[in-house]
Amino acid sequence: QVQLVESGGGLVQPGGSLRLSCAASGSIFRIYAMAWYRQAPGNQRELVASITRGGSTDYVDSVKGRFTISRDNAKNTMYLQMNSLKPEDTAVYYCKGNVQVWAGTSLLDYWGQGTQVTVSS
Repeated sequence: QVQLVESGGGLVQPGGSLRLSCAASGSIFRIYAMAWYRQAPGNQRELVASITRGGSTDYVDSVKGRFTISRDNAKNTMYLQMNSLKPEDTAVYYCKGNVQVWAGTSLLDYWGQGTQVTVSS
């Protein structure tokens, strides 16, 4: 079994910062690409940022320059540093990992349960 657990969400004022973490545990041989998604009420889930195992990153335009994705492969953990937060960043944030459970097996996507981020004064 593989579990991804997000933490670090909460209520923050506009202009504030939060740091999300996503810790993976269980039967893991290697984690390849990881990503953060978010879903606001009434909206589809959208990709916010992604990072390869080697550290290459990509961001949705709306968060470029404000959010930074990073990971620690030794700890099977991914982070999202969110600065200059705006009310439109309010959503449930989910992490996803592309996981190889055993050497030579197929890669499977695993999701966390989500953490709420609310940006409001």
